[in-house]
Amino acid sequence: MNVLLLVAKAPVPGQAKTRLCPPAGPTQAARIAAASLLDTLAAVRATASTTPVLAHTGRFADAEYGAELTAALAGWHLLPQRGDTFADRLANAHADTAAAFPGWPVLQIGMDTPQIRPAVLTTALDRLAEHEAVFGPALDGGWWALGLRDPSHASALRDVPMSTDDTGRRTLAALHGHGVRPAILPALRDVDDWSTALAVAADLPGTRFADAVASVGGHLLSGHPR
Repeated sequence: MNVLLLVAKAPVPGQAKTRLCPPAGPTQAARIAAASLLDTLAAVRATASTTPVLAHTGRFADAEYGAELTAALAGWHLLPQRGDTFADRLANAHADTAAAFPGWPVLQIGMDTPQIRPAVLTTALDRLAEHEAVFGPALDGGWWALGLRDPSHASALRDVPMSTDDTGRRTLAALHGHGVRPAILPALRDVDDWSTALAVAADLPGTRFADAVASVGGHLLSGHPR
């Protein structure tokens, strides 16, 4: 059995996806974040032989589509994020997950890649079964996935500057410094700004995320049962 660890922020207006503003307003940006998170939750839920864990920050009661998110999280193991920096919160999320599920490999992702599908996650988990770690680079220089058969190695993240154009390179260097050499997964595009939101949405017709991005152009966000 594996743990799929999702690290996410409650999509509260003014606190989520603020780099989408403009052209999106704060509420529209939060709705795009909520759609991205809902699509990601569905992909994780549909991935076989995994236990879903959410390391979260913020209040879902204050979030856009909070009721839908709360319903989608039924049955998940929930962990509050802790730490003063994002790097600390990531390392602590791995440590807290390992404490809750000792001896289980952990594949961690975020909420910025709504294009993730169960097949992508299954492939990453299959690679993790063959290697001590896996690493998914992002096209912006960051990373979208980190899988560790021994989650204690996530302590290497604590000294890595996050959200920079060389975070991925620095993360790999930090892991190598701990004696960990991950297998490399295919690169994906993170949704960080409006141009990447448009590019990802164009490849995801009919999804919540694509509808939320289209809503900024004056269309209504349509509901999807998935």
